[in-house]
Amino acid sequence: MTTRVLVVEDEPALARALAVTLRASRYEATVAGTGADGLAAIASWHPDVVILDLGLPDLDGMEVLRTVRAWSEVPVVVLSARQTSDDKVEALDAGADDYVTKPFGMDELLARVRASARRRGAGEAQPVVRTASFTVDLASRRVTTTAGEEVRLTPTEWHMLEMLARSVGKVVGRRELLQELRGPYLDQETHYLRVYLAQLRRKLEPDPAHPRHLITEAGVGYRLEP
Repeated sequence: MTTRVLVVEDEPALARALAVTLRASRYEATVAGTGADGLAAIASWHPDVVILDLGLPDLDGMEVLRTVRAWSEVPVVVLSARQTSDDKVEALDAGADDYVTKPFGMDELLARVRASARRRGAGEAQPVVRTASFTVDLASRRVTTTAGEEVRLTPTEWHMLEMLARSVGKVVGRRELLQELRGPYLDQETHYLRVYLAQLRRKLEPDPAHPRHLITEAGVGYRLEP
């Protein structure tokens, strides 16, 4: 699968150059020009690596980094004109995976992105979860029925199922699910979870009215039972 890279950079010329270079290197790249847009893209687009400028027009990049780390483990490569040791230490302590100072060489940045993507891949198991009614292949992001037919899911439906599959048999809390699916500022809107789960049940459960795999734990969260 293509590695997704989100560039959070407010300098249009640099952002375009980064996006073009990443795409030429066979990454899937998208750009956010503000911290708020960057947070929204992380929550909705689910990148594999984030390149984050610290000098953003609306939010300080450090604030963006700390906010991301409250609800996501996506690798973050900081890109900044701030070159002091204190700045680098602060960013790394806040959860940055790497720190590149401006001006920089594009080859070096690409090497840092590759390294971050490898670490993410090495740290994540990509199992196949099988239930009596369907199979979830986390590596290929595919869901198939026991008859071998592929089930089409929306990106949000897939991400919710993915989170449940990575903790198969265990309860995943509502707040954790909402922060991943809707972002850090919408973690109280629990009605969205009921909508998404109802959609998944219609597509995956033999009898959606009496689910056997996608289980609700009242007042707590949801779990996937094989």
